[in-house]
Amino acid sequence: MKEESCGAVIYHSDEFLLLHYEAGHWDFPKGNREKGETKLETARREIEEETGLTDLEFTDFEEEISYFYRREGKTIYKTVTYFLARSFSKKITISWEHKGYEWLTYEKALDRITFQNAREILEAAQSYVNIPPKFQQLRL
Repeated sequence: MKEESCGAVIYHSDEFLLLHYEAGHWDFPKGNREKGETKLETARREIEEETGLTDLEFTDFEEEISYFYRREGKTIYKTVTYFLARSFSKKITISWEHKGYEWLTYEKALDRITFQNAREILEAAQSYVNIPPKFQQLRL
C-alpha cells in the first residue's frame, strides 16, 4: 500500500515550529495529499488545518523522504514532500490531531524531533535558511 503526504518546515525569525502529535512524536505539520491537489496545495491546506497559519512565504526548498511503516497489520510505503516556509505569525491554533506545539531554536528543535529522517529535513532547511533565500510569494 502507498501513501503520499506533504508538509513544511515552518520558521519565524530564528525559531522552527514543531507539533506534538497525539501518537507522542514531535514533527512538522503534514498530511495526506488529496486527489487533484498539487504538492504545494496539500502542504498549504494541511498547515492551515493543523496550525491555523495562512500568512506564509514559501521558498523554493523542496525535499522528499520515503519510509515504510505498519498500520493495522499492513505495511505502508509513505513518501513525504517537505517545503520550507517563513511564517509572519507565531499564533497557532492546533487541530484535534495534536496535543501541543513549540517554537524552538534550531538546536532545541533538532533535539526535540522524534524521527531521524525529520532531523535530516531540519538540517537541510537550516542550511538553506543560512543562505540568503529566494522567496516566492505563492498565494492560492
